[in-house]
Amino acid sequence: MRIFTKNLLTKLFILLCVSLITFPSFAQEAEDEDYLRIGGAFRINVVSQNYESDPTPTSTYATFDTWRLNVAARYSGVVLDFEYRFYPTFNTHFIHHGFLGYNFNEDLEMQLGVTQVPFGNLTYNSHSWWFLMPYYLGLEDDYNMGIKFNYAASEKLYLSFAYFRQAEPAGPAYGSASFGGPGAGTYSYNVIPDTDGVLSETGATSSIRELNQFNLRAAYEVFDGTQFGFSGQVKGLYNSVLQKTDYGNAWAVHLNSDFSGFNLKLQYTSYDYKARDDEGNTLNRVQMGAYGDPYYGDGVAARGSIITAGLAYSIPVQWGPISNILPYFDYSVMTKDGSLVPGNSDFDFQDSYMIVPGFMITAGNIYTYVDFALGKNHPWLTDSFGTGLGAGHLDSEGKPLPLEDVNWNLRFNINIGYYF
Repeated sequence: MRIFTKNLLTKLFILLCVSLITFPSFAQEAEDEDYLRIGGAFRINVVSQNYESDPTPTSTYATFDTWRLNVAARYSGVVLDFEYRFYPTFNTHFIHHGFLGYNFNEDLEMQLGVTQVPFGNLTYNSHSWWFLMPYYLGLEDDYNMGIKFNYAASEKLYLSFAYFRQAEPAGPAYGSASFGGPGAGTYSYNVIPDTDGVLSETGATSSIRELNQFNLRAAYEVFDGTQFGFSGQVKGLYNSVLQKTDYGNAWAVHLNSDFSGFNLKLQYTSYDYKARDDEGNTLNRVQMGAYGDPYYGDGVAARGSIITAGLAYSIPVQWGPISNILPYFDYSVMTKDGSLVPGNSDFDFQDSYMIVPGFMITAGNIYTYVDFALGKNHPWLTDSFGTGLGAGHLDSEGKPLPLEDVNWNLRFNINIGYYF
């Protein structure tokens, strides 16, 4: 009965959304002219990394980050917004977003398709090219397939409500073909199957994928330039072997403030995936993937919390084509609830840290990020890609290394992008 009720509610919600879209009394005539705009971007990275192993001549290199195609259009009041990205370094490509939009009136907007999940500080909870820890768990700048409504309830209160049926469409999977699956080749991180059973205490595989997600976000402008908000999320993980969907949750409180040239972003996030393997056992870690590459053997802790803080200062200049310098400092720490051996504190999951001081240079259509990204137990800042967000790095006995024994890994990164 409980499963039937959830399925019925889901179907009723979809029917309601379709009714809103097609019901003519909500529509208003377009006040703006129709248009078609085509653009994109080309970006390269200059990298110098210093991880666990000693630097080599190849530790400093340049790489083709991405190029992308953007299409924006409006006809008879219906808006199209689409972006597709190509990542030669990862040998993959995928949709970033693509939705149809409609403004029922000046306060109510609908987006249908692959659209940004309304969670936490928007559009980003960070200032750097690297984002911050929530991004690497699918909790910052996340995109899924579904329907979203944005509503200005008053001059100060802004609400968003969304239903996502599934993760965004996946492109080609990079690396082992066994890791290909829903969410493996995507821009944002999604829970994907663990086909090797490395994250289950019993060695069982986990045939799970994201299915049915509900989001509610509220932000209130406490005074000019400062918004305080709350976000809630219910995420379904469907197990195709058990033929059952378990529902986890995430929530966040967040602050975004502009004052005297500064921008301050603060956020506290808590989450619990409540995932199960194919034998029905509760998982302490789940597999996640993006850019065609999963987190391999470490995965992500199934329960935890994240604190983030970021401060930036805008400096207008007139140095030839350079019009602005934006120095910033972003910080995040992730604490986890889990252990490789339940009841034995020597095997408890270790925290993860990420710190990114840097600055952005604006010169016409060129935006350049200069970042000094530091991380402990960070899956991208390590010689062992994908290790960090689960148990963390292990010692020779298979125990998670204490934080004081984990390196602060550094990547100096310059990202130069031309946007047109």
